[in-house]
Amino acid sequence: MRILHIINHVQNIGNGIVNVAVDLACLQSQGGHTVAVVSNGGEYENLFALYAVKHWTLNQSRKPQNILKAAWVYRQIVQEFQPDIVHAHMMTGVVLAGIWKRGCNYNLVSTVHNEFQPSSILMGLADRVIAVSHAVAKSMLRRGIPEKKLRVVANGTLNSPRHPSIHHYQPLALQRPAITTVAGMYSRKGIAELIAAFSNIAGEFSDAHLYLVGDGPDRSMFQAMVQNNPDGDRIHFAGFQAEPQRYLLATDIFVLASHCESFGLVLTEAREAGCAIIASDVDGIPETLDNGQAGILVPPQDSQTLATALQKLLRDPIELHKWKCRAQENLQRFSVARVNEETLNIYHELATNYHISTVRN
Repeated sequence: MRILHIINHVQNIGNGIVNVAVDLACLQSQGGHTVAVVSNGGEYENLFALYAVKHWTLNQSRKPQNILKAAWVYRQIVQEFQPDIVHAHMMTGVVLAGIWKRGCNYNLVSTVHNEFQPSSILMGLADRVIAVSHAVAKSMLRRGIPEKKLRVVANGTLNSPRHPSIHHYQPLALQRPAITTVAGMYSRKGIAELIAAFSNIAGEFSDAHLYLVGDGPDRSMFQAMVQNNPDGDRIHFAGFQAEPQRYLLATDIFVLASHCESFGLVLTEAREAGCAIIASDVDGIPETLDNGQAGILVPPQDSQTLATALQKLLRDPIELHKWKCRAQENLQRFSVARVNEETLNIYHELATNYHISTVRN
């Protein structure tokens, strides 16, 4: 097949949507398909060159004067590449691809990652809409996406072509016990609740340190929260890290305190690294943690319950070790190979249906 992925950019900034799209493009090309990516560019262009993935640069900013230009340039790209499948990973891409779909004769697939965004309903313009968890699929059904369009392909980035195996990373020398999150610095990621929970237990566990790995628009607000905190010297803002695995491998307890989360890709990486995990019982997170078998689930936006869960693990080394071991079980389903295989099945389904329709007509 000739497969064209369209995404806003391919920068190495820890964006899970970008990472999934890059993985698919590389594996599909490696599998013998002719693959191209349309984006505004980024560091992963070098990886595409290694995997024989063609890249076209397209600025998809939503300024009115740019959208018209982008639509025209996209049409020229499609006419040259002649894709069988266009796979859109973000809202602007699915709109551009939807505009020219009939005239350019391809099947359109979209993947919904952040269904909590109002604009995600536009992903329904595609012939098939991939939900990254069953929770996302249910949400999209409630918002009017026809069930016949929806398919669930659970996320997974383990054994990604973007980075070496976890065993090739050298753990950092963190202060132990180390409590870590890897997340964008957004309020919806529950950073404030995590800081509050840590402050609640810091007096009892004087050796514990909290590492906040990531960047984002709310970082200064969170930093202000800890300025006058008596335990602020044990709360570390690490910023974006190109190799978060080095933090994960040195972490005792990984926390993802999100208010909403379609899947929680970072949880699969924390599981692979052998962290004990505490995460919000919301949206797709329970699916990522085997419904509580691989990590402790707590209510979102509840710093007191989160603090209690942290206390339980820090007070009992045997309990902590048990959850570290449970996190590493049943990881094979999070491989990029499985995600790619299930995605290709959806492409083939569309291609077969198109062929049957063409023959009948």
